[in-house]
Amino acid sequence: MARGGQQSLARVAVVVRAGAVPLFWLGVLSAAIGLLVPGFTGRRVGVLAGAALFLVCAAVVALVRRRRYRAWADRASRAGKFDFLQDRAVTLRNWRKAHRWWLVVAFVLGIACSIAVPAAFGMAVAGAGAGLWLKAVWIGREERGAGTVYWVRTDWAGTGRPAGKQVKGYRTTGVAAGDAAPGGARRRASR
Repeated sequence: MARGGQQSLARVAVVVRAGAVPLFWLGVLSAAIGLLVPGFTGRRVGVLAGAALFLVCAAVVALVRRRRYRAWADRASRAGKFDFLQDRAVTLRNWRKAHRWWLVVAFVLGIACSIAVPAAFGMAVAGAGAGLWLKAVWIGREERGAGTVYWVRTDWAGTGRPAGKQVKGYRTTGVAAGDAAPGGARRRASR
């Protein structure tokens, strides 16, 4: 949304964190529904396989592309005076709207795969959500350490990929800018 030097910017941590809650809870729900079906392997095997998949997915999602995030953060430039900082709620809504069909497919697959291995795929989806949350927490620690928060142009972030190939750089502001705390969490009202 560039108009005459103005850029619309979304918080990097908020874009990363946007998928954490829906993926986690849809995964937990589909795993719980999947436990109602005994499946071919049995519930015990399904839960053990699901626990392993949860840990593996959480670790992979949390660790993937860290080097790219760090490289963009190191080369980030200061946000301009007329840059528009997108609200946290708008970023979350845009991500969820763009990914709603993928979330539905993941939920349905989590239930359908329970015929073979109960709860396993649902727990893997929940692990992906937990991994996104861990990545956002890591970005928050980086932001606190640097004393800045990182922003990406909304047209570059596209459908929720703040470190994708189309990204050409990050912008920075002070930690007080925007309505989200470092790491993308909702900023608590000060008393």
